[in-house]
Amino acid sequence: MPTKLDKIFPKLHDEGYKFLAIFVFVTIILYFISGFLGFIGLVLTVWCYYFFRDPERFSIEDENYLISPADGVVVQALETNGPKDLGLENKKFKKIAIFMDVFDCHVNRSPCSGVVSDIFYKPGKFINASLDKASEDNERNYFKIKNNSGEEIIVVQIAGLIARRIVTEISKDQELKQGSKIGMIRFGSRVDIYFENYDPIVKLNQKTIAGETLLARK
Repeated sequence: MPTKLDKIFPKLHDEGYKFLAIFVFVTIILYFISGFLGFIGLVLTVWCYYFFRDPERFSIEDENYLISPADGVVVQALETNGPKDLGLENKKFKKIAIFMDVFDCHVNRSPCSGVVSDIFYKPGKFINASLDKASEDNERNYFKIKNNSGEEIIVVQIAGLIARRIVTEISKDQELKQGSKIGMIRFGSRVDIYFENYDPIVKLNQKTIAGETLLARK
């Protein structure tokens, strides 16, 4: 179990080390120019550290539930057509969209146990990820995860206005456990999840925690 020290100084994601080093270096330079500028740099360095935090999460490990793939706020929970990029525009899915601001942990996790049946990257724009059209216009990365019942759950990482890099940590045919890390997005973005045989149990504007919050159940 995490200790109090782990909560104050959580583990850093591998993507964060180079950015933290840059922020520290710039802060030192700013400090020699001005104490005030150095203080601003210190605040931004602390923010950088917490942006790239990678805390331990504890999933329910129950195939009757889908868990949140992202920390953030639920901005959509509806029934809609599937993603056009995957040729599923004529098939109905339930969809939950989670917006991550720049203060949320950006490590994304698998909503279920299963096997990665496909990964598809789509270049695109960088509009505000909280907007509905971000699902179709922005740079994005699709994961198809086939659960142990043979159902495919689709997770979409979507870049945002500030986020300009989608990081993938898994590969096709890889086996995942519920809550396994699948990647992250830098800096402020969104994750959509499409599914069929579950019923959503979250509400709009509800706060979610990746790997722990229950999104839907059979």
